[in-house]
Amino acid sequence: MNRKKITKFLSDLLIYDKLTGRGKYYASEVTLDYGHGKGKEKRVDFMQFVPVNQISISGLEKGKFICYEVKSCKEDFNSGCGLNFVGEQNYIVTTMQTYKDILPEVQKLGINIGIMVAIPRIRSALNDFDNPTSIPEDNSYSNWKLEIIKPSYNGNRKRSMIELLFCMMRSGK
Repeated sequence: MNRKKITKFLSDLLIYDKLTGRGKYYASEVTLDYGHGKGKEKRVDFMQFVPVNQISISGLEKGKFICYEVKSCKEDFNSGCGLNFVGEQNYIVTTMQTYKDILPEVQKLGINIGIMVAIPRIRSALNDFDNPTSIPEDNSYSNWKLEIIKPSYNGNRKRSMIELLFCMMRSGK
């Protein structure tokens, strides 16, 4: 399967498994530093805002941002497009085979960058690591799940909540 199809599969699975549902807010292709010149803009594949609650000002203000970068293969990981992480938690979303291929680089990442891999719902991550399951050609993701292989621990974000919410709103997706 080619990079484009794998990226679409992983993106659709991320939306289905982690980003949709009651009280969940996300945007895709979120551009940061818009208008700072060509090449200076950064783009986050998916950004999610998770408020503590929606009934108080403090519940909204204590919310956190989670960023997701979808990487379909080792070449995609090393493409130079970067890992544009600006949230309290940050994840790389990938396949088990790609995870195995980038494992040496993953071990050098910071503690607030985690890894999620796509695996069939009926398999465990350990079983899939030994014998990775191929992504289905028909892109049917309903029998798949994203499992956290390396957790992302809360870090400090460098951008304001208002800026990130505005960037999410401007993405229009």
